[in-house]
Amino acid sequence: MRRLKICLIGGGTGLSVMARGLKHYPVEITAIVTVADDGGSTGKIRDVMDIPAPGDVRNVLAALSDVEPMLEKLFQYRFNDETLGGHPVGNLMLAAMTDVTSDFGHAVKELSKILNVKGTVIPSTNTSPILNAIMEDGEIVVGESLIPLKDKKIESVFLTPSNIKPMKEAVEALLESDLIVMGPGSLYTSIIPNLVLDELAEAIVKSDAKKLYVSNIMTQRGETNDYTVADHIEAIHKHVGQPFIQFVIANDTKFDNKIHDNYARNNSTFVHCDNDRIRKMGIELITDNELVDINLDGIVRHNNEILADMIYELALSEISTIEFNQKEGE
Repeated sequence: MRRLKICLIGGGTGLSVMARGLKHYPVEITAIVTVADDGGSTGKIRDVMDIPAPGDVRNVLAALSDVEPMLEKLFQYRFNDETLGGHPVGNLMLAAMTDVTSDFGHAVKELSKILNVKGTVIPSTNTSPILNAIMEDGEIVVGESLIPLKDKKIESVFLTPSNIKPMKEAVEALLESDLIVMGPGSLYTSIIPNLVLDELAEAIVKSDAKKLYVSNIMTQRGETNDYTVADHIEAIHKHVGQPFIQFVIANDTKFDNKIHDNYARNNSTFVHCDNDRIRKMGIELITDNELVDINLDGIVRHNNEILADMIYELALSEISTIEFNQKEGE
């Protein structure tokens, strides 16, 4: 059987955690990563060099790398000295390689070789876009890092300039995939910024790949206050212009009040898995009672090994069904 092609879409820590789990499976991974971040080290480098945001790309490169642990640690090392700008070494390497190659997309390819990346990492666009949000009250907020700080309900997001083109390789990867996976991660600032690129959205809908959304476990203050799993999905469909998600992986396990109280202090709650509404949307819910890990501090995270196994099993079952049907039709 040929190797499965899985395309991951997102940004932030969620995408890198998922990629780290999947790289141990016999699949071809392509990660399409948002470059709209404008905060911290990423924002400083972006402003000074006028290049796409390197931070999320750096994290995914590190997650998919197959090098000595010390080299990965060096790549992720962040200088604390203010005179060095608080930059991670990886961000500086991406900036330097962009200067050498005169092209951010090419720089990512070259660093992928150096880090022996198991898969392909593609910035969603080779330009430096600005993420904007229209709030429910009509206010327009300019800049990715400022959007959650407003702590208002988000109506929609968009990129400027409006004529931004995605990387050609990203479009091709989507069309050739067996499974397209969105999330987990910040809904409006990590996932949807990729989907508001028209050609990427069109490729996702057009692709014969199965489409999966991995829901966040907790709501995010300033982005998804009080959102359910179905609310997340509807926001994605709204920005793409039509429903297309066929599967969702979500947590349906109840946890004790202590964890709820810990998160309530930061105005965050568990994302309610509204099963009936998901089913009415024609989407298949996939869950596992071991999907979520809770550490000693009461912090919840996806168990990346369980999550990766669930994604692989879905991809395997779907491609097996397709190949069986093809043989039956011969």
